[in-house]
Amino acid sequence: MSATVEANFDGLVGPTHNYAGLAYGNLASARHAETPSNPREAALQGLIKMKALADLGLAQGVLPPHERPHLPTLRRLGFSGTDAEVLFKASLEAPDLLAAMASASPMWTANAATVSPSADCADGKLHFTPANLATHLHRAIEPETTARALKATFPDPRHFVHHDPLPATPGLGDEGAANHTRLCTDYGAPGLELFVYGRGAENEPRPQKFPARQTRAACEALARLHRLDPVRCHFAQQAPQAIDAGVFHNDVIAVGNRDLLLCHERAYTDPRALKDWVLRHLPSARVIEIAEDEVSLAEAVSSYLFNGQLVSAPDGAMWLIVAQECQEHPRVWACIQRLLADPLNPIAGVKVFDLRQSMRNGGGPACLRLRVVLTEAERAAVNPRVWLDGALYARLHAWVCRHYRDRLVPADLADPRLLEESRAALDELTQMLNLGSLYDFQR
Repeated sequence: MSATVEANFDGLVGPTHNYAGLAYGNLASARHAETPSNPREAALQGLIKMKALADLGLAQGVLPPHERPHLPTLRRLGFSGTDAEVLFKASLEAPDLLAAMASASPMWTANAATVSPSADCADGKLHFTPANLATHLHRAIEPETTARALKATFPDPRHFVHHDPLPATPGLGDEGAANHTRLCTDYGAPGLELFVYGRGAENEPRPQKFPARQTRAACEALARLHRLDPVRCHFAQQAPQAIDAGVFHNDVIAVGNRDLLLCHERAYTDPRALKDWVLRHLPSARVIEIAEDEVSLAEAVSSYLFNGQLVSAPDGAMWLIVAQECQEHPRVWACIQRLLADPLNPIAGVKVFDLRQSMRNGGGPACLRLRVVLTEAERAAVNPRVWLDGALYARLHAWVCRHYRDRLVPADLADPRLLEESRAALDELTQMLNLGSLYDFQR
């Protein structure tokens, strides 16, 4: 085994975490729109999961929330005056715009970027491309801050290459690592890079109800930018029926780790071609498909079974990390128990977490993290202050309790005090994590 590891970088939930129902096609987000949220509980739930994985021996880092509400964008859209006046005018004239500018969606760092390990890239460096998230306004404002955060976290140009986001046009819609999976025998060995898209050529089928956010053109551009071997890349189309069932990203219907791909049988338009490609280039791989009659698409979406994390501990044991909703759904939990009982299944066990605050907005365990494969030298080049250990966990826990509200409704987004509280929290966080002047209000 090499000293190369796959690290998880989880997004800290931001102080404005709320349920505005902004993401069309995300059924959980729509179902909980306008209900009260608890930003403090949301952030602490995420921290508990991070610490548990760090305690398991995994490399666990944190990525910061974004500045919200984002006043610079509101000013670009014509609102003027003091910060309080901008918030007040926006709440009266365009409450939907204010909600979009206040979303805490950057917490879902699976959408932050696409990441290719140095073992896969022709120049031997680790490549990052922030997602343009062009489909929704509340997410399309993220890439600039995301790029700054990634550069502050992975600063050394000898090891890391940071690309600009793809042009933010519908034809190049890019949703980041949520539509990208890497399979390998060992993290340090060259791997297979699976890109999943919803919208491709005009003659390919498309969903009828919800938008297909990721395009094939974006996937192909990412593979070129990251200097990947075309033979070891595969572009698979997400089944339109799955998108229309609420599978807005591929990580809602499939998850992979090392040489295991766990997916629903209705995840892809051509599952046979995908399986043949995997087994041709990685003969040791296992592709486990869950049948519709065992767990339906609707059950997969409501439980977020496939939005779990598959992680390998230092001792080699593979764990499935799932949301509590999986345990509460009898058929889904029975499916997990069947998998664990299969002697050929490489998953050693399951760990369950309460992530309800995120789940109600349509984000499970996998949504909250960005996977980054790091060699020993690359790991040493990461900003050391972002690695989660017992001391940082305690500081972050206290930081959340000190700055975050325990109740938030959409009407609160116009409160200037919320903006002040959020800025104070983020200013303190950048110092804690040594991120520099990350936010617009600091620049």
